[in-house]
Amino acid sequence: MDEDISIINNNTRNEKVRNFFVNNKNKIISTIVFLIIILVGAYSFDKYKTNKKKEISNKFNSITLSHSENTKEKTVQNLIEIINEQNPTYSTLSLYFIIDNKLITNQSEINNYFDILIEKTSLDKEIKNLVIYKKALFNADQTQESDLLNILNPLINSESVWKSHALYLMAEYFYSKDEKQKSKEFFNQIVNLEDANSDIKLQVQKRLNRDFSD
Repeated sequence: MDEDISIINNNTRNEKVRNFFVNNKNKIISTIVFLIIILVGAYSFDKYKTNKKKEISNKFNSITLSHSENTKEKTVQNLIEIINEQNPTYSTLSLYFIIDNKLITNQSEINNYFDILIEKTSLDKEIKNLVIYKKALFNADQTQESDLLNILNPLINSESVWKSHALYLMAEYFYSKDEKQKSKEFFNQIVNLEDANSDIKLQVQKRLNRDFSD
């Protein structure tokens, strides 16, 4: 008797499963197709990104290795194209190459490329902070106090590893302007900063003893 009941229950379950698949056949097929499309799309997009990164890498290496005074104009044009690609690695390297080799001297133009990296490119947090610091360094000799502070404020008001670098740059900026009280205030911030870069902190302590001791 128990065996018969078991067989009946098993048949009932099988019937329910069969009916479920029959009644929901279209939905099930649609779901499977949708999942396949997502998987294929994700794989294709990942493949595209990998190929695109390799393409930009090859392009950057080719441009920089073949660069000469005779190809300067073409080099600049190609590097700007890479910057506008907003690639986290090679857009940044392209701008650094332009600056290091003095391929563009217009400060406003360079700042526009910095802004593309900072505002539009998907950089890791500390890489972005480094780019901000590089922008400040580039402008330090030719900008006003308020403009330099505006550039560096995201670092000064953060817990970034570049915070002590930013404070040191502002301290040196004011010292070069013979505004020693402001310079000392920024140096003291570094001394009181718990996670300050150790090398910078040592240099600051030497500077305070040498240039600001009463």
